[in-house]
Amino acid sequence: MSHGRSPAPSARAPETIAALAAPPRVEALGPIGGRFVHALRLIALHERVGRDPVPELAARLGNVAVAARALVLAQAISASWPENIHVSRFCCRLMSHDEATIGAFVDAAARGDRVGFEAALSGLLRPDRMPRLWEGALALAAAEMRTA
Repeated sequence: MSHGRSPAPSARAPETIAALAAPPRVEALGPIGGRFVHALRLIALHERVGRDPVPELAARLGNVAVAARALVLAQAISASWPENIHVSRFCCRLMSHDEATIGAFVDAAARGDRVGFEAALSGLLRPDRMPRLWEGALALAAAEMRTA
């Protein structure tokens, strides 16, 4: 029942709003999610200039299999994402919201956490698009762990 009063804003409301507006940092991700965000940025850079990213991906990631899995996952994400993926500059430590979401689901898959994976994508992707990303993220994580 309403008494005609608006709830008083919390003293912490400005802090909460500022925290939500602040872009997340790459360091907030696990190692596999963070490396993939950097791979995604490198793929986007090579795509813009019309070059094959695999040689540089392999050099930076230390393994052709990891590079190939990263490229396959990036293509699956691009085909499944509801709009163009926004990536930050390669040198930037701050992530776009797309990168934060992608890093979160890659890290969840690396942990074998299907519930966390689906929670990261809930409301963003249709459920029928998730299995392809789950499989791609698992394949990337397996390739990363084989080289560790």
